[in-house]
Amino acid sequence: MHYFLAIIGGGPAGYTAAEKASKAGKDVILFEQNAVGGTCLNVGCIPTKSLLYGAKQYFNATHAQKYGVTAEKVSFDFAAMQKRKTIVVRKLVAGIKQRLNNEHCTVVSGAATVVSRTDEAVTIQCGGQTYEAQNLLICTGSTNFVPPIVGIKDNPAVWDSTDALAATELPKRIIIVGGGVIGMEFATLYHELGVPVTVIEAMPTILPNLDQDIVSVLLDKYRKAGMTILTSTKVESFEGGKVTANGEVYEADKILVSVGRRANLQGLEALSDLELNRGAIMVDEFMKTNLPNVYAAGDVTGKIMLAHVAARQAEVCVGRLLKQIPLQRIAYNAIPSVVYTNPEIASVGITEQQAAELNIESEVRQLPMTFSGRFMAENEGETGLCKMVIDAKNQSVLGVHCIGNPCSEFIAAASFAVRNGYTVPEFQQVVFPHPTVSEILHEIL
Repeated sequence: MHYFLAIIGGGPAGYTAAEKASKAGKDVILFEQNAVGGTCLNVGCIPTKSLLYGAKQYFNATHAQKYGVTAEKVSFDFAAMQKRKTIVVRKLVAGIKQRLNNEHCTVVSGAATVVSRTDEAVTIQCGGQTYEAQNLLICTGSTNFVPPIVGIKDNPAVWDSTDALAATELPKRIIIVGGGVIGMEFATLYHELGVPVTVIEAMPTILPNLDQDIVSVLLDKYRKAGMTILTSTKVESFEGGKVTANGEVYEADKILVSVGRRANLQGLEALSDLELNRGAIMVDEFMKTNLPNVYAAGDVTGKIMLAHVAARQAEVCVGRLLKQIPLQRIAYNAIPSVVYTNPEIASVGITEQQAAELNIESEVRQLPMTFSGRFMAENEGETGLCKMVIDAKNQSVLGVHCIGNPCSEFIAAASFAVRNGYTVPEFQQVVFPHPTVSEILHEIL
């Protein structure tokens, strides 16, 4: 059978594209070597958030006195948390399979390899079978980057994020190498479950891509809570559970290494003329590569490695293939992101620092989250912070950055403002329900 579209990779980009194209009546074949849902659903976003929620429930129960609640002999069952995580993932995977269950979509389990390509067709092999399609969409995602540090290879004390999620028991003490999003979320998980945590970050700050006034709130809180966070500290070597960094030795029974991810190009060797940039596939605004009938979406493009970006890229790509008018484009300047620490961090658009680097004259407005009545009612002892970056010339909203629970649930409102170029007077006309934490966006204006 000759397919309209072959998709390699069943993560957020792959399954979104398969669903959209097949529902439009196009014959689609989707290859996935592990489980449909990709890294995000199976060994990333969803299982991490499931465990983090369990940890937060335990943490809240042990700190309930400030709300007038007394809870005695509070405990947790990590095995039960892991079991619940697995159930959540299975249900969501089943839901995705159901969405792909139609007469125009074929799902093949196995590692796919591109055999050849012409401008008319792409030939793919998987499990001893050969398949042909008019177009190819590469959604092969990314893999954990393993830094070339002495002692890291074949070290049983060293975990990556997948290992950490599969563990049946908590470590007694853990070192986390890398203070990025993944590292700090795992730091939160272990800290709230009572595991001593040491974070080692080579950069001058954790979460270096975020607004540093926001990050400093989290950094101060975690250090006061007893978490050891070392910045400007470079790891030199590993030896079992020992880490040597900046000449000092730190020890734990487990070491989680989380220093970034790299595009996965496995199985694409036949596409030798595929244009890459720093190890990722180069695409245009419609996800088209330099090859006429080859597209790419998701982490493999190296743009913004977030599941919701991958899904949006897939929608834009399939829209182009289906010749839908008007052709849509992605507003990368308005992509919201969340760090699921406690408190949460949510942001969209550029930071104050980035505005300066871009030579944009900006005006910054900020308020403690305590200007929201509901935040005060539900976040005893917390202050939080919300910052808005505004173009000083035309008063358009360029970025919004918040720390405080639950800012992840209203950052989309700020995304609309950034995406549509709302000016301050226009954003002031938006009515927010009272009492909600989202009202901080109105208060700051």
